Amino acid sequence: MSPLAVLALASLAGWLGVLLGTARAWDLHPIAEDEAEPPGPESWPSVAVLVPARNEGALLPATLAALHVQDYPGECRVVVVDDRSTDRTGELAAIRGAELPPGWVGKVWALEQGRAAAGKPDYYLLTDADIRHAPHSLRRLVAESEAGGLVLNSRMARLHCESTAERLLIPPFVYFFNLLYPMRRVNRRPAAAGGCMLVRRDALERAGGFARIADRVIDDISLARVLQRQGRIRLAVSRSDVTSLRPHDFGGVWRMVRRTAFTQLRNSWALLALTVALLMLLFAAPPAVTVVGFAKADVVAGAVAAAAWALMTVLYLPTVLYYRLGPTWMLTLPLAGVLYGAMTCDSALRTRDW
Repeated sequence: MSPLAVLALASLAGWLGVLLGTARAWDLHPIAEDEAEPPGPESWPSVAVLVPARNEGALLPATLAALHVQDYPGECRVVVVDDRSTDRTGELAAIRGAELPPGWVGKVWALEQGRAAAGKPDYYLLTDADIRHAPHSLRRLVAESEAGGLVLNSRMARLHCESTAERLLIPPFVYFFNLLYPMRRVNRRPAAAGGCMLVRRDALERAGGFARIADRVIDDISLARVLQRQGRIRLAVSRSDVTSLRPHDFGGVWRMVRRTAFTQLRNSWALLALTVALLMLLFAAPPAVTVVGFAKADVVAGAVAAAAWALMTVLYLPTVLYYRLGPTWMLTLPLAGVLYGAMTCDSALRTRDW
């Protein structure tokens, strides 16, 4: 068997593992709005909505208005914390953030200041300033948490996906996240989406509060790991209740990934090498080996690679449909995989102290 055929078989085996894995990460479930809403509790708990905001003056008027018209039956208070902004965010915020103390990152410090000002609610809703909630969003989150005894109930917001750059890069971002952290398995491999996290106050306090994640750039995954030890957690994709209003250009997505990718790999060059190798094996190899294999008359390599490419494309279809894109966007996944590999390498190179 030729080296090309071995490479093709390895790629096909990887995609068969994704297809047959019990987590079924490829189908992008659970999707919250596709499930029946549980009945509400007899007495609705109190909630404090904490919104850390840095230079969000353009988006806050819309997202803050949506928070103020929630149809939540219980007590609800919204606390916006200005994280040392240089635009008009401070005019819309309830709290002007203090200087960043040693050992804290900006967003977590803003959340800590919001927590201190919010009193003692039963729940905190941690939501980003670009996230718009449907009027019933909070009510449903609380009903789910009360019915399921959840200490953390998180929604992956539907990200803005209209420009060409967004259509190329945003669906793969969600797809890759679910491959890394299958939402059906979050109680085994803890994960959360930082744009929307409903947290039980008593569980957070037992876990040590926001101080436990004070220095974590990837605050959502870190918080999920801390809270998973306190009880059950849940993560679901939102179809329409929780949406991000923030548009992304190509450079914006690149910077977003570059900021945290190497941190996610624990600043390990060995993990970086393994990650890039896997990205190339799974996403770049199938189309490349298909073309090269048939060009060199290596029919086995070409056919196996084509099968891997077809399987990869089909498994990406649910994500493409979730974003209401045409089926031809399935074919762009190999390019997106290569680009995300380049972003991850850039993250490592910029982190390194030369």
